[in-house]
Amino acid sequence: MARKTRNIGIPWIKPPKNTCDDPDCPWHGNLRVRGILLEGKVEKVKMQKTAVVVRDYLHYVPKYKRYERRRSKIHAHLPPCIDVEPGDKVIIGETRPIAKSVAFVILAKKS
Repeated sequence: MARKTRNIGIPWIKPPKNTCDDPDCPWHGNLRVRGILLEGKVEKVKMQKTAVVVRDYLHYVPKYKRYERRRSKIHAHLPPCIDVEPGDKVIIGETRPIAKSVAFVILAKKS
């Protein structure tokens, strides 16, 4: 039986081809996406249903009138229907807190 794919309200992100029965999946479960969308690179996929996403950004330093590169690691829930490996670029969206350090979910793999 094929599960119905929910509309998460972001028209330019396509749903995955696979299906899953995870209740914390935005496409096949009940998890709502709200807040900001970020883009990053998957660094690790060693936890159960969780991935570490690294986001690089620039920060302006007024004293030197220059930008410095910074990075932040974000823990994101990884639904079983989305197949990612370390090094893949992904789009993550903010959700309610799923665990102590997890408040984002991977929505799609960026090609």
